[in-house]
Amino acid sequence: MRKFLSKTLLAMSAAFLCCASFSATAALQVFACEPEWASLASEIGGDKVKTFSATHARQDPHYIKARPSLMSKVRKADLIVCSGADLEIGWLPLLLERAGAGVQRGMVGNLMAYEYVPLIEIPTSIDRSLGDIHPDGNPHIHLNPRNLILVGKELANRLASIDEVNAVFYETRYGQFEAKMNQAIEGWLSDGKELKGMQVITKHKSLSYLIDFFGLEEVSSLEPRPGLPPTSSHLARVLESVSSMNARAIVRAPYESDRGVDWIVSKANIKNLVVPYTVNGDDESGDLFSLFDRSLAILKSAL
Repeated sequence: MRKFLSKTLLAMSAAFLCCASFSATAALQVFACEPEWASLASEIGGDKVKTFSATHARQDPHYIKARPSLMSKVRKADLIVCSGADLEIGWLPLLLERAGAGVQRGMVGNLMAYEYVPLIEIPTSIDRSLGDIHPDGNPHIHLNPRNLILVGKELANRLASIDEVNAVFYETRYGQFEAKMNQAIEGWLSDGKELKGMQVITKHKSLSYLIDFFGLEEVSSLEPRPGLPPTSSHLARVLESVSSMNARAIVRAPYESDRGVDWIVSKANIKNLVVPYTVNGDDESGDLFSLFDRSLAILKSAL
């Protein structure tokens, strides 16, 4: 009997050590609200993380359903990374209701990127008559690559806090990412210097940080107010402004409707440019670096 118990205890100990070893080496589960944050987590986390993006480039991140499949993913998450600033206000709170304590607001496992970057287009007053505005400012922060460096630093800190054993690994990966991104920024600004001052028309405020980064000038928008579809009278006013200015292109994200775009393009000497907006926004924007390579090339095609 004693011999049987001894063998049983050995087997149980071996099973426990096996599970403990797996737990120690298992990849951290990162739930990203948008593809850019999944890509950033992969850049810094390497093979120590497993990332999942709740949205893709052809989905408007404002309007996503809190599906059961997303609830299942968020329950397993060690870290949630989202843009914040109310971009996901319609669905993220519902997911967090089903998530663990470690990824709730205020916890190390909950990273809202907007809190670590300088925001633009902060409204001076909040009024629903002004359209779909964000009280904290424009939430599409990833389209200024400098913001990716700032968020990346905090992301590395969060990963190190959750997974202390690999803290040096995350710090090293972040340092490599920062150096690579700073070098890329110099190249993009040099290659894109001809874009400075180029006038463009937007569909929505989704590309504002990209426009600001390259020094473009937004002269009009197809939306009479943020989030509101264009009316015939508004499009007529936009067309009139095109003829009196030197706007080169209408720029929009892949998920934004082309309503009104073709009409303007058909009546004015202006290009219709669809910028990737985020990772995998087209076939040539598979990571954060190629996202800006591709965006720059598309914008320069209007020159």
